[in-house]
Amino acid sequence: MSKHFHNIKIGIDEDLEEKISWLVPDFSTYKILKKSVDARQRHSPHLVYSLEVFEKNETPPSKQIVLEKISKAPSQPALIIGAGPAGLFAALRLLERGIPVRLFEQGSIAEKRLFKINRFWRYGELNERNNVGFGEGGAGLYSDGKLITRIKSPYIPYVLKRLVDFGAPEEILYLSNPHVGSDKIRRLIPKLRQHIIDQGGLLHYDTKICEFLFDSHNQLTGVKTENSELYHGSQLILACGHSADDIFYHLSELGVFMEGKSFAMGLRIEHSQKIINQIQYREFSEHPKLGAANYRLAHHDKKTETGVYSFCMCPGGYVLSSGTKSGQLVTNGMSNFNRSSKYANAAIVVSIDHKKSFGEKNIFAGLELRNHLEKQAFDVVQKAGGTKQLPKQKVIDFIEKRLGSVDKGSTPSGSVPARLDLLFNSQFHQYMQQALEDFDRKMKGFINPEAQFYGVESRTSCPLRITRNKETLESLSHKGLYPTGEGAGYAGGITSAACDGILVADKIYETLSSQILKVDVHDE
Repeated sequence: MSKHFHNIKIGIDEDLEEKISWLVPDFSTYKILKKSVDARQRHSPHLVYSLEVFEKNETPPSKQIVLEKISKAPSQPALIIGAGPAGLFAALRLLERGIPVRLFEQGSIAEKRLFKINRFWRYGELNERNNVGFGEGGAGLYSDGKLITRIKSPYIPYVLKRLVDFGAPEEILYLSNPHVGSDKIRRLIPKLRQHIIDQGGLLHYDTKICEFLFDSHNQLTGVKTENSELYHGSQLILACGHSADDIFYHLSELGVFMEGKSFAMGLRIEHSQKIINQIQYREFSEHPKLGAANYRLAHHDKKTETGVYSFCMCPGGYVLSSGTKSGQLVTNGMSNFNRSSKYANAAIVVSIDHKKSFGEKNIFAGLELRNHLEKQAFDVVQKAGGTKQLPKQKVIDFIEKRLGSVDKGSTPSGSVPARLDLLFNSQFHQYMQQALEDFDRKMKGFINPEAQFYGVESRTSCPLRITRNKETLESLSHKGLYPTGEGAGYAGGITSAACDGILVADKIYETLSSQILKVDVHDE
């Protein structure tokens, strides 16, 4: 019978299998359940494992995902808007449950989307339907492929296993900070797409939904495209992402219940990866087993209950121009799987309490602030003589509120010097300065002459929530409408969005199954 071992410490120059042979002398093989790096002790960084070890003549059992299917498929497919993680995994799960699906995505397939994005970075030609925010794969396609999540969901193993099935590295199943890398996730999304098609899924790319149709009882009846094509259905999974402003305003016009949600905004900081490695790993910073170091930082202002924290940290990564609207600029970060860039970047953002900042009447106040700051960032670049570049300021110049020179960085769009400190109010600057000083105490050298800020980091999460019923997961006001993922305010990353898509898909399965059961009982 296999044996489980937890918190097994292995020095960076020690051999794991040698350690296992001491624990189980006649072991045949083993399975890594969890692996992490512990560099808290200055002179002895080590790896920490949880293992399942199989004794002689034992082999690991193969685990197959087997789901119950609906006894009678509905006549109309479930409708899905958005081909990001939430939408794609919802489609996958519904099909595995025997429920037909029809998915709409205003952008193109990943391969064509990449071409449009590259033209934007190189020439500044923004395609408002194919960019870092929109298109197959969603915003997560260009955010490092990070699979780290703080949620506790029974669907996480399913999501990771399915990603491995479609080409993700198997290590994501056990690493404490798993990531696929933007290069690898771009290759697995087409495989996921083809699998959905092979299972009977109907996918409509380059198809924008402009109208949601409801009857007099606010029950969903279908959707209409920009070409006035009608598609009928009584369930709609809305997985539009956190940047679909047009959909949010349309829902408001229909009277769909929404509420303002707290969020965070700020700037993206970039360091030399070598500096981050030295801060975190010290004299072991070049050791090949440790790789590119990361960090997670947080600061709390007790007087105002305002938090400042790092978000979407990308070791060995790149800073990206990630706007979705003409005349606006947004930053984001990504890494490829091997994290080989010379730079490390992360968002440093200030939390914004929606109720305290805007009250309760204007649910779109967060969206308005976001659009205002992104427009300001664009205008700053234009005034500096730039076209497609990102505005940049050294961290020490941000603190001292002055314009200075900037160094070359990782962004493929280039950058221009700008007074990023002027984009925000004085209170924001105070929060950021206090946090930076605190971060420098925790990571000595975090503030250094090479560190640079890019602006603006404004798409950390959606600043509103399309509120849903806790039991049915439908909209509070409109039946058959299932707000899902980041755009609905119920997720914050690839894994959590995918899990939310599965959660909603399973709820639809349960609802349809109970309806079939009631009909069968009535017929008897």
